[in-house]
Amino acid sequence: MTEYGYFLSCEEHGPRDLVEQARMAEQAGFTSLWISDHFHPWNDEQGQSPFVWSVIGALAEATSLPVETAVTCPTKRVHPVITAQAAATSAVLLDGRFRLGVGSGEALNEQVVGGEWPQTSVRLEMLEEAIQVMRSLFEGKEVSHHGKHYTVQNARLYTVPEEPVRIDVSGFGPTATELAARIGDGFITVAPDADAIERFRRGGGGGKPVHGGLKVCWGTDKEEAISTAHRLWANEQLPGELGQVLPTPRHFEQASTLVTRDQVASAVTCGDDVDAHVAALSEYANAGFDTVYVNQIGQDQRGFFDFYRTKVLPQLKD
Repeated sequence: MTEYGYFLSCEEHGPRDLVEQARMAEQAGFTSLWISDHFHPWNDEQGQSPFVWSVIGALAEATSLPVETAVTCPTKRVHPVITAQAAATSAVLLDGRFRLGVGSGEALNEQVVGGEWPQTSVRLEMLEEAIQVMRSLFEGKEVSHHGKHYTVQNARLYTVPEEPVRIDVSGFGPTATELAARIGDGFITVAPDADAIERFRRGGGGGKPVHGGLKVCWGTDKEEAISTAHRLWANEQLPGELGQVLPTPRHFEQASTLVTRDQVASAVTCGDDVDAHVAALSEYANAGFDTVYVNQIGQDQRGFFDFYRTKVLPQLKD
């Protein structure tokens, strides 16, 4: 049976608001949490970008829900050794209720430390080596590694959870999906794509969990909700690889001028039609997702949680 979680957006909200949203999510009946890991928001209108590992520490005290990053890039901005330490500490704080979601990243976040932005094949190669390094460190033993992309010298994590942190791999195309199937403990994607899940299963995903996410904009005025979604998240409708290669929020703002309000209205569930919200989440369940994470766009979080607690989640759990 599909479970439903809440997706905390570090691009839109500050750390205290994110912690409060986690509390409200648990009270509303959501069963787990995703949290984004960004250095920059996608545009200045979103306006936030707290350090995810600090927020996770606060979440460990505020909620009993499982938490997963969606997703962390452990290849360039933060070395895999440091990512492993952060993930292990998070898992200890959360009593094992932590999973590390990883992906090959975006220039928006990773180029802040300088250097070239590698092509996709190289980024996936780096991700695979980084996962190898992190898994070795999660064992709590001393690790030295001299690979193509990373060097690790006499590193040991002294604070580790009882069980190694599970690593779920994000994939949006065939190559990344096949990599997730081969090396991931689970699969992360954000489209209700049954074919991608089937490719993951065939490639070695077997009974591993599949997690998906979507955004909605609840509000009693549908037209206003559409406008809010268009103002804040038009970037999600950009085609192709733009999301991976544009380097700054300013560039995303420029590209997003090409995204129309109608495009957003057709792609994002907006307003307070219960059936529309249920249908949007059910599409993921019907595609074969084990967990679906939903994110509310905009500031009216309390209204959203009340709506889902009383009208949407009860239908999804029938």
